[in-house]
Amino acid sequence: MEKTKKVQEGETEMFQDIQLKNVRVDDPFWSQRQKLLGSVTVPYQEDILYDRIPGIEKSHAIANLKIAAGLMEGEFYGMVFQDSDIAKWIEGAAFSLALFPDPELEKRIDEVIDLIEQAQLEDGYFDTYFIVKEPGRCFQNLQEGHELYCAGHLIEAAVAYYEVTGKDRLLHIVERMVDCIRAHIGPEEGKIRGVPGHEEIELALMKLYRLTKDEKYEQLASYFVYERGNDPDFFENERKNRGWAVWGGSFTNIDYHQVRMKAASQTRAVGHSVRAMYYYTAMADLAEHRQDQQLADACRRLWENVTSKQMYITGNIGQEAAWEGFTNDYELPNDLIYGETCASIGMVFWARRMLEIQALGSYADVMELELFNGVLSGMQMDGKHFFYVNPLEVNPGVSGVLPEYRHVLPERPEWYACACCPPNVVRLILSIEKYAWGEKEHTIYSHLFLGGEARFDAADLTVHSEFPRKGRIEYLIRPKKESFTFAVRIPGYARNVRISRNGILQKQQAVDGYVYFEGGWAERESVLVEFDMPLQRQYANPLVRADAGCVAFRKGPFIYCAEGADNAEPLQELRIPDAGEYREIPIEDGVLKGITAIQMPCRRAKGEAGFLYTEKKPELVPETLTLIPYFAWGNRGVNQMRVWLHAL
Repeated sequence: MEKTKKVQEGETEMFQDIQLKNVRVDDPFWSQRQKLLGSVTVPYQEDILYDRIPGIEKSHAIANLKIAAGLMEGEFYGMVFQDSDIAKWIEGAAFSLALFPDPELEKRIDEVIDLIEQAQLEDGYFDTYFIVKEPGRCFQNLQEGHELYCAGHLIEAAVAYYEVTGKDRLLHIVERMVDCIRAHIGPEEGKIRGVPGHEEIELALMKLYRLTKDEKYEQLASYFVYERGNDPDFFENERKNRGWAVWGGSFTNIDYHQVRMKAASQTRAVGHSVRAMYYYTAMADLAEHRQDQQLADACRRLWENVTSKQMYITGNIGQEAAWEGFTNDYELPNDLIYGETCASIGMVFWARRMLEIQALGSYADVMELELFNGVLSGMQMDGKHFFYVNPLEVNPGVSGVLPEYRHVLPERPEWYACACCPPNVVRLILSIEKYAWGEKEHTIYSHLFLGGEARFDAADLTVHSEFPRKGRIEYLIRPKKESFTFAVRIPGYARNVRISRNGILQKQQAVDGYVYFEGGWAERESVLVEFDMPLQRQYANPLVRADAGCVAFRKGPFIYCAEGADNAEPLQELRIPDAGEYREIPIEDGVLKGITAIQMPCRRAKGEAGFLYTEKKPELVPETLTLIPYFAWGNRGVNQMRVWLHAL
């Protein structure tokens, strides 16, 4: 294993994991969505895994399990990573149990765990694709086989289920599974010195390590992170040696798999965006845990590259469809975007770990941006339709129709063959508490504004939040220790910030995006954070050619868009003035009930039919523009949508 260098000299205060049992959500925005997921989406996705819903894409995931367990006859069906849908569903369902106890749901989860246990081989190996379809070929195709990716998701499911229920059967299943992996893969002589084609197991092993305190899990996670890039030709040599493929051929672009160079040497994000996010999350996790300065510096470089040169205004990442990933800096097409929901979710994972390297408000700002925009847009407001790709511009008749636009669907389908995103949304939003808070021995961090209650070693907190409708969040603090620090993030978009402690206006300024309150705690205190969230015009760097001459809008955590359901089409005719009054319009009925729209004057560049080019400049006709939050688009049928609008 590589030697590491300390991030800083002396003792470092480490972050502790946030336990769901210590946090209760009572939030005007997120509680509604968590209830939807718990009551509608979790059982809906369960029915899909069992193939109980006719007329939609078949999952066959539970059937694969039963076949592998010898309980039914049949052939494997689905993606090579079909098992991961089950694992993510178990994890999301576990988080649902923490919020909404349901003995029947818990019983049904246990039944799925029964099937996994019966399908697991004697040596601990578990992967239904290879058990059913390719027996004898285990660990021969790390590039395409996704065995380690699926294993990672099952590990995360086991950790979550144990945390919520205290049941350890799935935990023991994954412990045996990891022992099997360790017996075959690693730096020791006689083992495969390889890495996963799709990263995921690295971050999962760190979760297993934190739960069990068993060093072997941290060591395996470290091996996978530090080994990656050590042999850029590993996948190509593996392909030549095995002589068979999962996908009918191997994609051996070393950037696609992030294996061109070792972790500590990486400077810009490349390749498949979801793989990169899971990898960077593990890098940041290990950098903090091992106090590895070089790894931490690499994480900072990669973060800077993604957020300042390769991230959409909505937080989405992954600019193109061929390898579902990154391309050139500043190349951000709005209508050909990939912007996979899982990639935005991965950004949330990564941001949370970056906050543990250093508490910078900019990391939490991106985490919040993703949650309110890039993640939420991946699910329809009925909880039963989902986007894989999240475009910033949709044009009926083009999007989802023309060959190069076929990945950009104008409507969310009920399900799809590669269904990694839907259960990913569930498991993240049902565990948002883990991302809202941070805890060290002497410091409590409020990274996100989440109403409810939270218990920590140093203090218990009750949060009354009016966010995101209004920038007003009150923290009631009941200390349990005499000395600790309470830190509250101040968002980068906040204006006219007012902070009061026990009703007295405070003068301290934010440090790296956080305001810190220290010492002298009374039996019960209050911290009130207030700020304005005016509508802000946003302009892209001129190097982003897709957004040249355009303007977008942001209000608080929300990016806004124009949709044909509210505005006459074509939307590209609209011209937006540099300034002007606007008004907020609460939507009181229909599917968008409870959402606030924005209206403002604009102009329409009215063209005339019957010609393509002319010397005559289009007439500008006054009109009213209506904007809705980006996450809410696509809930009212197929119509045009744009985030970036032409400026006057």
